[in-house]
Amino acid sequence: MFKNESGQIRAGWLVLLAFTALIIVQQLFALPGAILLIFTEAPSLINGETGTPDIMAALDTHPWIFLLVQGGGSVGAILITYLLWRFINKGTIKQLGFRGSVKDLWFGLFLGAISITVIFIVLLATGNVTLMNPLSSPQFSVYTISFLILFILVGFSEEMFFRGYVMSTLASRGNKKWVIYVASALIFSIAHGLNPNVSMLGLTNIAVVGVLFAYMFYATNSLWLPIGYHITWNYFQGNVFGFAVSGTAPNGIYSVETIAGRDWLTGGAFGLEGGLMATLLILVGFVATRGYCRWRGYEHEENTLN
Repeated sequence: MFKNESGQIRAGWLVLLAFTALIIVQQLFALPGAILLIFTEAPSLINGETGTPDIMAALDTHPWIFLLVQGGGSVGAILITYLLWRFINKGTIKQLGFRGSVKDLWFGLFLGAISITVIFIVLLATGNVTLMNPLSSPQFSVYTISFLILFILVGFSEEMFFRGYVMSTLASRGNKKWVIYVASALIFSIAHGLNPNVSMLGLTNIAVVGVLFAYMFYATNSLWLPIGYHITWNYFQGNVFGFAVSGTAPNGIYSVETIAGRDWLTGGAFGLEGGLMATLLILVGFVATRGYCRWRGYEHEENTLN
């Protein structure tokens, strides 16, 4: 039950163990920030009308505490992923996915940024969103810096675990490529299932972008491309153009309002990931990644995904 014919622990059990450890360690590393929030905002954590804690609203007013909570969780995720890979899977950091050219990171950063920018331009041009401050008047704030740090940590932590650890663990037990893609994407989507304002289309898009990240990892034999894409995909949504990011509140240098009744297109309160425009650009991402890999000559190289 727990071991395969070769006497190895089955990949599913390793992934389940790692996912459970990830959740626990994330909470532990987020705890200092949560304690600081309690001491800072104790009186306002209780909503006067409902009598229930409004922790997310309190966090949104303290960008550095938000970073300490969410970023702390991401640091914990990075640490536990590496420790599990090193001491349970007996792998190296290179085998986890940190190999190849850092040029892939730059292309990923560009592709994620341009994808969100295209969605913004199309929605703006078609009247589905309204820009509240002119393009010539960006509103920079402390959130511009704190969330840049946060999304860098998120990009590294989530790609290290969901692509680096999960995919490599499944591959090491001889699973078929489609199983590796689908399993990593589904686990990635499930991990976002408790996000605020979650929708079925949002979770579907997260699964689809999870497949894109998996394809990027496999096609380049490296985590650099999906890490780059992940960072700017999140950052340009929330902290440039002012959309929610997977349901969390935006703090962009621009502010937007989405037209009512078209959440299927704009994503509504969940953010762009909850709309069909995101679905379209994610699919374009597959084409762009394939073109990039052909240009770089990756399709002629042997993939060493463990």
